[in-house]
Amino acid sequence: MSLHDGSPIRAAVVGVGSFGRNHARVCHELQKQGAGVQLVGVVDADTALAQEIARQFDCKAFSNIEELRGRIDAASVAVPTVHHLSVAAALMASGVDVLIEKPLASTLAEADELIALAAANQRIAQVGHLERFNPAVRATLPLITRPMFFEVHRLSVFTPRSLDVDVVLDLMIHDIDVVLSFVKSPVREIRAVGLPVVSGKVDIANVRMEFESGCVANLTASRISTERVRKLRFFQPQEYISVDYGRQDVLQFQVKAAQKFSAAQLLAMATAPGAVPIPGVSMNKPAVTSEEPLHAELKSFFAAVRSRTRPEIPLEDGRRALDVALQILAAIGEHNRWAKIGAM
Repeated sequence: MSLHDGSPIRAAVVGVGSFGRNHARVCHELQKQGAGVQLVGVVDADTALAQEIARQFDCKAFSNIEELRGRIDAASVAVPTVHHLSVAAALMASGVDVLIEKPLASTLAEADELIALAAANQRIAQVGHLERFNPAVRATLPLITRPMFFEVHRLSVFTPRSLDVDVVLDLMIHDIDVVLSFVKSPVREIRAVGLPVVSGKVDIANVRMEFESGCVANLTASRISTERVRKLRFFQPQEYISVDYGRQDVLQFQVKAAQKFSAAQLLAMATAPGAVPIPGVSMNKPAVTSEEPLHAELKSFFAAVRSRTRPEIPLEDGRRALDVALQILAAIGEHNRWAKIGAM
C-alpha cells in the first residue's frame, strides 16, 4: 500500500501498559476524527490486557509483533525500556516506522544501534519526548533569546509504575530534553544528588548543570511527593519566563529599562499594602492553544510518516537526553559513594 494514495496509515501500539493504552486511545480518536489513521491493533505479552484494550478501542489484539507483519505501516513502542531495541529493531526490519517512548534506550550503545537501524532500513523513527509538544513549551520557543538560568521542578505522587528505572530516566528526562532544546549548548559540568526512598532505584533527585554558554540549570524530580508540580522557569537578559506544563500557560516578565532604587524607595515598596508594581517591568501572557501533548505528538509522527520527512523529535535528540541522564545518574552514584550513603 502507498501512503501517497490517500490510504490511512495503519497503526499499532506495542505495549499497552499505563502509557501505551493512552497511545491506543489517541490513535483511536484520530481515526474517528478522520485524520488518516487506522488503529489496526495492540500487542502485549499480557493477552488478557491486550484483548481488553482492543475491545475498548475497536481493534484487534495480538500477543507478539510477528503477528503484525504486513498489516501495519507505523507503531508506537511503549514496552519497558529494556525491550525498546529488540522490539523497534524487529519492526523497522519489517518496514514499519516507529515512535519509541522515552527514554530511548537503556544504554548509549543501544541508542546508537537504533539510530543506525533507522538509517539502514530507511524508517521514520521518532522518540516520545512528550513535553516538547506541550502547547506552553511551543509558545515559549519564539521568546527564547539567551537563557542563562533555569529552575525546574517535576514532582509526582507515588505510583507503582515505571519502577524499573530511576526517577531521572522516568520523570526528569522530560525536563532534561526541554532544557537542552532551549539552551542549544554542550553540557560542561554536572553535579547531582539523589536517593532511593521507597524503591530500589533513585526516587528523588536534584541536579545542577552548567553549559558551555554559561547557562546554569537546576532540576529537581521526585516521584514521592504529596503534590503534583510541573514547572519550568528561566531567566535571560532583561526577561524572566515561567512555564506551567500542567496548566499549559506561559508568563513573560520583561524589563524595559534599567531601574535603581534608593533605600527609602525600597522601604516604601516593602511596607506598602498589597502587591507593588515594579517600575519598568511589564508582564505578558502569550497566547497558548490548549491541546493534549500526546495528541500533538502522534499527529506530528503520522505527518512525518506520510510525508517521509525527518520527525520533529528524531532519535538523535533522544540519545542526547539519555546521555545527560546517564551522566546525572553517574554523578549521583559518585556523590553517594563520597557521602557514604548506601550502595548505589
